Amino acid sequence: MFLNLAHTKLDVFQQSRKPTLECYRITKAFPSDEKYAMVQQIRRAALSVHLNIAEGCSRRSVAERRRYFEIARGSVIEVDTAFDIAEQLQYVKLKSIEHLGALIISCFKQLTGMMSTRNE
Repeated sequence: MFLNLAHTKLDVFQQSRKPTLECYRITKAFPSDEKYAMVQQIRRAALSVHLNIAEGCSRRSVAERRRYFEIARGSVIEVDTAFDIAEQLQYVKLKSIEHLGALIISCFKQLTGMMSTRNE
């Protein structure tokens, strides 16, 4: 926010903010008994994507960067899986989270591409 570093200009970093904010918005409507369970888990995982991209970009070695991007991608999968359970529990309707699904897919693809790039 204040540092204005190079990673803030990366498309994957800018795009990872969108599903994070969307997860916070959607989980506001979850049942109150999930406040300290599924809601917090989804929010932590979504935020983890964004934060691990930022931290990975600050690492000097390619191996370290890839590891952070791998962790971020794992968190994308975690968010996707949590929403599958939330949909099965009828906390959300699939139709209402299609936009989030598109954001998740996009972020997953971008991170996969970054992990396979030789010259990061």
